[in-house]
Amino acid sequence: MSNKNNVNHVTQHPSLGEGLGGPVTEHPSLGEGLGGPSIIICIGRQIGSGGHDIGHMLALDFNAKYYDREILDLAAKESGFSKEFFERNDERKGFLRSFLHLPYSNSAVGGSFYQNNFSQEALFKFQSDAIRKEAALGSCVFVGRCAEYVLRDFPNAVSIFITASMETRISNMANKLGVQPDEARKIIEQGERRRAEYYNYYTGKEWGSSESYDLCINSSLLGQKETERFIADFVRKRFNL
Repeated sequence: MSNKNNVNHVTQHPSLGEGLGGPVTEHPSLGEGLGGPSIIICIGRQIGSGGHDIGHMLALDFNAKYYDREILDLAAKESGFSKEFFERNDERKGFLRSFLHLPYSNSAVGGSFYQNNFSQEALFKFQSDAIRKEAALGSCVFVGRCAEYVLRDFPNAVSIFITASMETRISNMANKLGVQPDEARKIIEQGERRRAEYYNYYTGKEWGSSESYDLCINSSLLGQKETERFIADFVRKRFNL
């Protein structure tokens, strides 16, 4: 995989380095979940690379909780905003585009935009807080949502980026969505452009660049099952399990 993605430069957030939730401090329960030593696996993925399925397999392998879109439920509860709000803006930098068209889940966050000090950063922080809370409780697999950046101070966290050839990804998406290859390619390119903008903005790093992750792997070469086994072996060696 190339170390660089063909995405436009995105101005990084001014508070990068401290995190949107303030300065990063050591978590008191790092490495020890409720059931003993825990492992946190954070997965970044290209669209159509099989990252979701591989994440599920890793969760089973390590007896870990799996969070992909499930984290949106937790963020909604954390914030008091409706889950639909997070779903429509999932991994998109332009959080506020649909603000006035979505309901609140309770009156506690009612009122005007300015009264609530509502912002893109606030939404990202709600999601980040939910990720950190779950990671502190035990072994987890997180897919997307900048989890490896959010959990960068967790010594028991490992970051993985899963890629695949464009041919493989087009085939996977065309079969999954029931569309023609040209349409599948368009969906991939548009989705990854949004995903890269979101990641680059909130982390100050480059989405898909090998420098941003502990391990990058092409699932086209081994297939999903063997890729999962390779990653699992890497994780075990990384933490001397």
